[in-house]
Amino acid sequence: MNSSIGNWKHTVLYLTLIISLLYFIESLISHKLHINHNKIHLKRSPNLPLRFRDDGTFKILQVADMHFGMGIITRCRDVLDSEFEYCSDLNTTRFLRRMIEAERPDLIAFTGDNIFGSSTTDAAESLLEAIGPAIEYGIPWAAILGNHDQESTLNREELMTFLSLMDFSVSQINPLVEDDSDQTKGGAMRLIDGFGNYRLRVYGAPGSILANSTVFDLFFFDSGDREIVQGKRTYGWIKESQLRWLQDTSKQGHNQRILGNPPALAFFHIPILEVRDLWYTPFIGQFQEGVACSIVQSGVLQTFVSMGNLKAAFMGHDHVNDFCGNLKGIWFCYGGGFGYHAYGRPNWHRRARVIEAKLGKGRDTWTGIQLIKTWKRLDDQDLSKIDEQVLWETSDSFLK
Repeated sequence: MNSSIGNWKHTVLYLTLIISLLYFIESLISHKLHINHNKIHLKRSPNLPLRFRDDGTFKILQVADMHFGMGIITRCRDVLDSEFEYCSDLNTTRFLRRMIEAERPDLIAFTGDNIFGSSTTDAAESLLEAIGPAIEYGIPWAAILGNHDQESTLNREELMTFLSLMDFSVSQINPLVEDDSDQTKGGAMRLIDGFGNYRLRVYGAPGSILANSTVFDLFFFDSGDREIVQGKRTYGWIKESQLRWLQDTSKQGHNQRILGNPPALAFFHIPILEVRDLWYTPFIGQFQEGVACSIVQSGVLQTFVSMGNLKAAFMGHDHVNDFCGNLKGIWFCYGGGFGYHAYGRPNWHRRARVIEAKLGKGRDTWTGIQLIKTWKRLDDQDLSKIDEQVLWETSDSFLK
């Protein structure tokens, strides 16, 4: 009898020990075992396709070089001493909200150095804050990378993947392009250099004869960050594979019978080498610092010219340059420094560029693009509008 009681006690103690051990283990890893009953967040997509408004206009807000850090704790650079104490990334956020409310853009183009990698410990969190106002207002937006975005916790591929998955983003990582040189069965797919090379098509106005046709092409490029060329450290550039993709893609999907190749714009971060030559030409805006670019003669300008329909290119990188100049019939325009954590100049207002395209009017319908113009706004008390200019205007009257 005593032996049975002893065995029963040992069994109880043994089971108690096992249960206590399991409870201890569960308490250590419970956060990994428990089901999270919060709602899964699905990407909120913008109304697509992108198209002109009923009034025949399409407006793009270019935001260059936000250099966003970690919000309120990230201090401003190159502002007046009287402004410094209260100036942070939140000034950049406030400026973006002001621009959205003033211009009501149809698309926002973030043209690189969206975050300043060395000033943030979490690239994803900084991007969410930096792009936040575009998401709050539900505006479609596209982003490319600069030379500082990848200096934190995400590499360039991861950054573009994250950007493409954010709410209301129309950003893309990269297309795959069929390699015509490969004669093997079924062909092959060649990769394009960089991450963030993509095309956005803008369709005609609702109810118009071109409502289901591309009337405006927007091309985005990854111009890289830093590279070594012949033992010298230099900035990145748009590569041959990207230019081949541009040439191939620009010929696809147009209503050739009506439009031919519609007008196109390009967006990238690092300027091309030839932009330096604009110092010796008439330009509109301010040329206040040397053009920081690759030493490589990349072939971008020749490719743009050969397309025949690319009217203007928009860049960032050199913050206190905000000019537009013309190279072989194509305008090259800086956005001007937008962000308060980016270098600038004291008493030199941060600024943003706006691009607006207008459709022509036939007898009873909107037609193709008739005019493309641009201007800038300063982050001053009045959001002053400066340097308005026409980039391109057609003398054709489609479908009269």
